Amino acid sequence: MKQVVVIGLGQFGTHLARALVKMGCEVLAIDINEARVDSVRDDVHRALIGDARDFEMLSSVVTPSVDDAVICLGETNLEPSILCALALKRIGLKSIRSTAANDDHAQILAAVGATETIFPERDAAERTARRVANPDIRDMFSLSEDFRIMEVAAPRKTHGKTLAALDLRAKFDLLVLAVRAGSEEHFRFLPAADKVIQPNETLMVFGRELDLARFAGYD
Repeated sequence: MKQVVVIGLGQFGTHLARALVKMGCEVLAIDINEARVDSVRDDVHRALIGDARDFEMLSSVVTPSVDDAVICLGETNLEPSILCALALKRIGLKSIRSTAANDDHAQILAAVGATETIFPERDAAERTARRVANPDIRDMFSLSEDFRIMEVAAPRKTHGKTLAALDLRAKFDLLVLAVRAGSEEHFRFLPAADKVIQPNETLMVFGRELDLARFAGYD
């Protein structure tokens, strides 16, 4: 089971901690506010009251064997997140993610040890903008550089054709990872080349964002 420590139980951190548990992770949640800790105590594996700036406290409960740490501290005061990232780096964590208030904050976090910075409102706004601009896009997940995994309603020009005939790698430089029928709850991964695309299906596709946007409009 993947071990994750979530530090900071504001709205974002609380939702994140609960979502990680639902996804099968073992979650340690930490916040300086007792009421916030109490609100998630029954939802996570362990919840502690503690100051994220306190190296001694963090090192007593977080070990280098923890798979991921996510710092979700307030954006008005930048010091706690910076000191927390520095402490987790000293402890020896390999994966340290942190929310950031702006680009300067993100650069400082990276300099002291954060391996990834998160802009919750910006990321949510960009995902919403994609869905408004391209209503057929169900969801999109960011990977390295400009690569994405996108869930999209099968474009009209794909209906009734096999994946081999569509040859999306040649036309759009994309890979179809999975297919889900409208009546199914789960995706079927690695579809065969002779899979015929149906009008009610959703495709999970991997590629660059510009190519994915072109494919979503393949009508």
